[in-house]
Amino acid sequence: MSDFRNGYSIPQTADMSVDAGLRKFMLGVYNKLAIGLVLAGALAWVVGNVPAVQQLFYVQTATGFSMTLLGMGIQFLPLVLIFGSMFFMKNPTAAGTNLLYWAVVVSMGASLGWIFLRYTGESVASTFFITAAAFGGLSLFGYTTKKDLSGIGSFLIMAMIGLIIASVVNLFLGSSMLYWIITYAGVLIFSGLIAYDTQRLKMTYYALGGDQNALGVATSYGALSLFIDFVNLFLFLLRIFGGNRN
Repeated sequence: MSDFRNGYSIPQTADMSVDAGLRKFMLGVYNKLAIGLVLAGALAWVVGNVPAVQQLFYVQTATGFSMTLLGMGIQFLPLVLIFGSMFFMKNPTAAGTNLLYWAVVVSMGASLGWIFLRYTGESVASTFFITAAAFGGLSLFGYTTKKDLSGIGSFLIMAMIGLIIASVVNLFLGSSMLYWIITYAGVLIFSGLIAYDTQRLKMTYYALGGDQNALGVATSYGALSLFIDFVNLFLFLLRIFGGNRN
């Protein structure tokens, strides 16, 4: 079974010299990621700031905003799409994974409208640029380092699962201390995953040996992995740097 993190067998060693094919492949991933981030950001802004659209997803209450049924549904849609693809896309094609990527981008963008209701626009914008700068540095490290990050990546994926479990538990506990532990741990975990996923994409290119359909699949899965890493790093940093509207 192929999924967006472990879809290909990665060789233990590879020629790490940069060539035109690798540059073209990585540029395709980064271009798709950049367009996806712009689209998701625009959708989040529309949902959070345009009253006619905002009312479809959120209802104003005495203490702030609550989600409508549509709003709650859109929050879970990205997860449904990602996990559903693991079961239904046994033999992924370039067209199918491309469709999956854009479906996740659109649904995740729409699900993020709440950030404009909770945080000031200035803090959202400044945190986005902080995230972009951090992403650039971390991805460059993952691309250029000679150190094998596969062992660290396996640990980070397990840590991410633990982070999700801790976040769910804290929904019931409401612990401020655990909230901040999760926040800083999330920054570290997704920072590491950006570097790991970048190196994994580079190694994937060599493993595929020029198979164009497989490279098309890898481009979409790679953009999806980095998109998820970027959004999660942004959200955790927003907890730290974001200025509340209230």
